[in-house]
Amino acid sequence: EVQLVESGGGLVQAGGSLRLSCAASGLVFDDYAIAWFRQAPGKEREGVSSIASSGDLIYYANSIEDRFTISSDNAKNTVDLQMNSLKPEDTAVYYCAAGPMSRQRIYPPPEDQFDYWGQGTQVTVST
Repeated sequence: EVQLVESGGGLVQAGGSLRLSCAASGLVFDDYAIAWFRQAPGKEREGVSSIASSGDLIYYANSIEDRFTISSDNAKNTVDLQMNSLKPEDTAVYYCAAGPMSRQRIYPPPEDQFDYWGQGTQVTVST
């Protein structure tokens, strides 16, 4: 059974930082692209960042500018999202998702091509 488990969400003041982690099990990690999506209340889900299992292909949405960094640890089967300089508009439920590795799943990550999803972790940024 494939499982993706997110952790690291929480409440932080504007300008602060959080580090989200996605732990994957039940799949061959090297064969998958991993993406972070987020969904704010009343808004559509947005692909925030994605990474190839090899780590050599990375995508960031324009909305996050240069504030977030995605990284993968293939030995631990984890993908982290370091979020700095957080803004209230970053408030959302953040999900990680996995899909078979292809360049099309990286630039940008199409939601409907990711087969496995985590349960989500809430990130709230206060003013």
